[in-house]
Amino acid sequence: MQPANTPTVTLDHVRAALALNAFDAGAAQLAMAPNPRGIRAIPRETPPRQAAVLALLYPENDALHVLLTRRPASLRDHSGQVSFPGGKRDPHDASFTATALREACEELGLCDLPIQVLGHLTPLYIPPSHFEVHPVVAALDALPQVRPNPIEVDEVFSLALADLLDARLKSHETQHFNGVDIHIPYYAVNGHKVWGATAIMLSELEYRLRAVLPGG
Repeated sequence: MQPANTPTVTLDHVRAALALNAFDAGAAQLAMAPNPRGIRAIPRETPPRQAAVLALLYPENDALHVLLTRRPASLRDHSGQVSFPGGKRDPHDASFTATALREACEELGLCDLPIQVLGHLTPLYIPPSHFEVHPVVAALDALPQVRPNPIEVDEVFSLALADLLDARLKSHETQHFNGVDIHIPYYAVNGHKVWGATAIMLSELEYRLRAVLPGG
């Protein structure tokens, strides 16, 4: 799907993208956010719960890919949706990075690996679940065998970072919630619709990369 004129995305590009100072992360996130957003949100009096996810990059077929998972349909929250490995921060986690790495170990068996943390995306508040999610971007020189936990992961696949720059990857649909039509953008990846929080985080990464790539 990658257009011929799309530049190669390297780890140096990713580092530069994550280090941008004058960058409108909110606008980048909104590009792939449902509209209106938070239609099922309930007013909260307590601070949001804290969570972290891991956007894990690795080389495959001479291109950087990011790892994605599909949650089982049997799960109570976000069943069947595509997500990054991640979950709620435990009290003993020293940082959000520690949370993201622990969850990658628990969900995919990616434990005690030389994972290099490259930086972070902007924390994202998810109204329906009242979570504030902290995305950690990291990399491996090579992806070892993945051992998904069947309770939490139904499928593991990847997306080439360069494909984020391909407009053909993007589409949208309309869903009806509580009497309101919701416009839902999504990335079409390997037969899956990547929407919601994961698409919003990928959108920020996409626009950060566009800001540093030649002709982005």
